This record gives sequence, C-alpha cells and structure tokens, in this order.
Amino acid sequence: MTNRSGILFAVGATVAGLVTGVPSPSAADEAAPRAAQLTWTDCGTKSYPKMQCSTVRTPLNHDDPSGRNITLALSRIPHTAKTSQGPLLVNPGGPGGSGLTMAGFVAASLPKKTAAQYDVIGFDPRGVGKSSPALNCVPKYFEPLRPDSVPLNLQVEQTNRDRAKSFADACGAKYPDLLPYMDTVSAAKDLDVIRQAIGSPQINYFGYSYGTYLGAVYAKLFPQRVRRLVLDSNVDPDGVWYDDNIGQDYAFDARQKAFAAWVAKHSSAYGLGSDPAKVEAAWYRMREAVRKEPAGKKVGASELEDTFLPGGYYNGYWPYLADAFASYVNDKDQDALVRAYEKFGAVDAKGDNGYSVYSAVQCRDAEWTLDWNTWRNDTWKVHDKAPFFAWNNAWYNAPCASWPVEPLNPVRVSNNALPPVLLFQATEDAATPYEGGVTLHRRLHGSSLVVEQGGGNHGITLSGNTCLDGYLADYLDKGTVPRGDGSSSDADAVCPKSPDPEPLAAEASRKSLRPAPTDAGGGALHGLLGFRG
Repeated sequence: MTNRSGILFAVGATVAGLVTGVPSPSAADEAAPRAAQLTWTDCGTKSYPKMQCSTVRTPLNHDDPSGRNITLALSRIPHTAKTSQGPLLVNPGGPGGSGLTMAGFVAASLPKKTAAQYDVIGFDPRGVGKSSPALNCVPKYFEPLRPDSVPLNLQVEQTNRDRAKSFADACGAKYPDLLPYMDTVSAAKDLDVIRQAIGSPQINYFGYSYGTYLGAVYAKLFPQRVRRLVLDSNVDPDGVWYDDNIGQDYAFDARQKAFAAWVAKHSSAYGLGSDPAKVEAAWYRMREAVRKEPAGKKVGASELEDTFLPGGYYNGYWPYLADAFASYVNDKDQDALVRAYEKFGAVDAKGDNGYSVYSAVQCRDAEWTLDWNTWRNDTWKVHDKAPFFAWNNAWYNAPCASWPVEPLNPVRVSNNALPPVLLFQATEDAATPYEGGVTLHRRLHGSSLVVEQGGGNHGITLSGNTCLDGYLADYLDKGTVPRGDGSSSDADAVCPKSPDPEPLAAEASRKSLRPAPTDAGGGALHGLLGFRG
C-alpha cells in the first residue's frame, strides 16, 4: 500500500501461517491492570506545549519475550477532565509514519470536552523515527534525478530494476536481525505492550490509512482489549499488499483527472483552457518536456510525478500545484516546478527512514510475486488505462520483488466480538479506495460506516467537515454510532463532501509558490499523514 511523505512495509526467515484465532489471555493478564510503568517528561513544542514524551521496551520477537528488546518512542497529551475514558492511541499511517506529533494534533482538533476525556497517545512504531533502532537502508535513495519511471526501453527498465534490487539488498545486509520482525502483526503486539505499560485494561484507538489495518489487526489479535476503535480511510484487508497497490494506480489516475477538471473550471485563473482533457494533455506534455530537459536540472519525469501525487491525497494542494503547472506552461518558469517539487515532491528524498520501514513492513506482511514478467505485464496493463501513477508506484514497491526475507501470510481481518467500530471513508479516496472501507465494514460485524459522498481526500475527519466530525465526537464521547435505515447497502450515514478549494488570490504571483496550508483544515492533518498509505 503506498504512502508518501515520510512513510512506508516488512520481512522474515520462515513463512508463517495465517492468523485465524484469538490469543487466549493468561489468568494474570485478565487480572487487575498493571500499574503504569512509564515515566513522562515534558517535550512540548510551540504547536503542542502540553505534550509529554516517554519510551517503552518491547520484544523484537514477541515469540521470544525474554530475548532482545527494542524501544518505542511515545508522546502524550494528558486528559484534563475529572474522569478519564482512558488512553486514545493514534496512528497516522504508513507504514513508516511517525505518530509523535499526531497526539498533539488530535488533542487540539477534537472538541475540547472530548479531548479532555482522553490521554491522547502518539507513538513511533518499531523502526520509525525516534524509536530505536530506526531503519535507514539507503540514505538519499530518492535524491533527484532518478530514472524515468516509465520504461520506454529495456535499458531504462533494467536500470530501475537494478536500483530496486540494490535497495532490497542493502536492507538485508544492514538489518538482517531486524527485518524478520518488521511486520504489522509485530507492530500490533507492540500496541498491547504499550497498553500494559500504561496500566490500562483496554485501549481506544484512532488510525488513518495504513493505521486502519494496524488497528484492525490489533482488534483481531486482542478483541477483549478494544474499547473504542475509529478507522479513517480504510485499507482493503483482502488486497494486502500487491492488489491494493494496483487499486491505487487507477484511483490516483482518477484524482489526477479531477485535478485537471478543477484547473479547467478555473481557466481564467490558470490560462490552460476550459477543456479538462486538454488540460490533462498539457500536463503530459509538461512531463515529456522535463523528461527530456529536467526543470532546474532537478525535476525530471519521476520527480514531476512525485510533486503532483500529493494532490491526489488532498485537494487543498491543488491551487499551489496549479500555479506551478501554469507558470511552467505559460511562462516557461522552471523555478516554479522546482519550488513545487521542494514543497510537495521531495518528501521521499528526505524520508529515508519512512521508506525503509514502508518497504520492510509491506514486503514482509504478504507475498509479492517474484516473477518480474508479472510485474511488467500488470503495470503496462494499468498504464494503458491509468498512466499517471502506475509505473511510479511499481518502482516504489519493486524492492519486494527481491526482498531478502520470506513473507508472512496476511492476517484475515474479521471479528464479531468487538464493541461497535466507527469507520470513515470518502467515495473518491485514491490512497485507500472506497471498496476497502466497504470490505472492512462487512468484516467487522456491528461496525458503522460513515461515507463522505463525492469526497476525494485521504484522511477525512478532523479536516473541517463538521458532519463527519460530529459523528466522531459522538462516538468518542458516548460510544454511539449511526445505524443505517436500509436505504444504502453500505453506508450507515452519509455526509456531503468538503468544498473544493479556490484558486490563490490574484495578487499571489505564480512566480513565487506560496507555502501550502499547515495551520487549518486538512492541511495540518496532511502534514502528518504519510503519503502512499
């Protein structure tokens, strides 16, 4: 499952069996909760001055709890109400996304009376960020210029294949002891270590994107430990991970077409015409131009795709991307593309740790075909219909074609022994297409699905949509979920989509790309969400 922005999979020595049963808690585990074992220290930031930090030790191999331990970094915004509803663990996705600042974001974005009832706890999963050890297989792996993602000849294809294999080989050589334990099941068991260290009999959990899969796996393994579970922008548990990435290819192409239609709608602002098809064609001409002559010797075809990909996650970026697009096409301004790349596309170039974890977890979680002909044929088939993202995404995941550790069998997510679970899904989400939310809804019996009709953003709660956020607050406050009236086979409640953005103010020069929003609405959230997952 792809995810870009400081982001992203896993590995092992033997093929493990499918997880089908629920571990039986020991008598000691069912007894009164343990006393909290954590020491919290102030680590507040300008944005989140009340944040506290701690660490917890967890087994590298949960099947050998007396063996080597690793360290997880934690953050917390303490509850302020007289009565607490317990810990609310939050995760932004990935795999590979850091969740430390997300505790501050969630606590600040929820209604005050809701946030006051919870200890909001963020964490860096194993291998991520301030957890130790942290993975970094190949520093500067995404530094420009990279080969063209679309292999127009066998030489380009072989260059990209060699590059992906070298990444996999480097990970295996550098972390042979860690890679067998970089997987979602191990990360889910880490959540229960955190629960025990907090001294709580149960946890509340709120996850976005890949964080929905992590939460669903935790619920499969420890259903008796789940109090409330919120999953926003849901991974399809049946597609982990090869098929889910194919689904993304089509969905991101659709979002790129939606971007072109938006630019065409605002033709007076951008001067690229009012026909969406012609705007899209102009974008591909731009791609061909930078393939032949990279903008500022920094933005080639692959970097251009990286730059515009975040627009598929969050349409609040569209005005900034459209300005750069128009500046290049109309004014031959290469610097505008360079600035846009540095703002939106260079996250991978700076996200070596995130990509290393992404690769480690996804390559380990499930089987990927080792037959390159299958990769090639599948990707060209998608590219013929949805060219925007297909090859870029294939190379992003291609290390899994030669990963040095055998894959696990993915967890079959399902449960009928949970309290009500609240799911959120946008119908046009690209990173986690709508069908994933429907599948998870059917698998988690008694869950409730809230749909943003027509919405295309990824991570839709706490982004300014009062209808969605109302259902979230009701659930966290009282545990109540909406129940459908039978008019829809899928949704229990439907919210209108958040409005599309408007072009930047006329006085904003296209020659100076303004910073993307980070202090209101979805912009703040999408600075935390790991793109590609």
